[in-house]
Amino acid sequence: MTVSDTQFIAAWRTVLAGCNLKAGEQVTLLTSTDTNPQSLRCATVAASELGGIITTVELPPMNGEVSLSRDKLAYVGATALRGNKAAMAALKSSDLIIDLMLLLFSPEQGEILESGSRMLLAVEPPEVLLRMIPTEDDRRRVLAATDRLKRARTMTATSRAGTDFTCALGDYPILTEYGLADLPGRWDHWPSGFLATWSNEGSASGRIVIDRGDIILPFKSYVQDAVELVFRDGYLREINGGFDAEFLREYMESFDDPEVYALSHIGWGLQPRAKWTAMGLYDREATIGMDARAFYGNFLFSTGPNTEAGGTRDTPCHMDIPLRNCSVYLDGEPMVIDGKVIPPDQRAD
Repeated sequence: MTVSDTQFIAAWRTVLAGCNLKAGEQVTLLTSTDTNPQSLRCATVAASELGGIITTVELPPMNGEVSLSRDKLAYVGATALRGNKAAMAALKSSDLIIDLMLLLFSPEQGEILESGSRMLLAVEPPEVLLRMIPTEDDRRRVLAATDRLKRARTMTATSRAGTDFTCALGDYPILTEYGLADLPGRWDHWPSGFLATWSNEGSASGRIVIDRGDIILPFKSYVQDAVELVFRDGYLREINGGFDAEFLREYMESFDDPEVYALSHIGWGLQPRAKWTAMGLYDREATIGMDARAFYGNFLFSTGPNTEAGGTRDTPCHMDIPLRNCSVYLDGEPMVIDGKVIPPDQRAD
């Protein structure tokens, strides 16, 4: 449902204040030809009202000739910043970057963040952003979960559908998403509300069952028949099942890259305002599916690149697969049981 500019500017003002935007700071809006015009318009007004000094950088679209989808996360890594010294200079000299294009998984993003710029990604439709304005409670819960994940050395996931999966942890950093780029060098994503890490290389093993009703992204489809994924030595080795399994298998094969089968990030959702059902109410090209990635109590795992964590696996195929009704354990301690968040400090108010 359409939202008014008045509502949306107020939302942007709240979020940018939460990102610690101060008067006199350099704010760069990173855009492309398909940037949502209302997001650009209202973010510009809100940042100006808070005293930001505004620059807009518009880059041409990329990857349309190689991607099988118009989804921005269907082909990752290569962006129009590659070799663009002028745009990189502007972004690295910014205090806050509002990414309305989607720079995720690119080496340029890492370079920009290392310069100390903070970056907020926001490419979902305005009404989705408005529904999931980040709160202090979101931040509290994600950081509480992060403190526990930092100490973990193993993650195990099980489900009544047949998931029985384990991996070792500790070699890679933790991705925390609570929707606010509030510290120097911090990247975050509005809307969000989850955390994840990357397994130690070669350690992921066991079965993950994508059950009926679970979601595969970027397909933005609800699975109709169960798909069994078999992991050995850190890689997806078997995809078993009916049509959904065949579709997933052939899509991944189309990249002709063995690294698309590596386990990428793994974690769980902590956003109660994200809804499992929301994706089914949108046209596939209208959203990148953040409701699915963040909904409360999901088990979210992915395959493909690990450059976001400082790794070298730079592959364009990134699958995000959030599952319902799973149990997630850290060193045997339950974080989620049958889709319900267990630790009191991670529960929503």
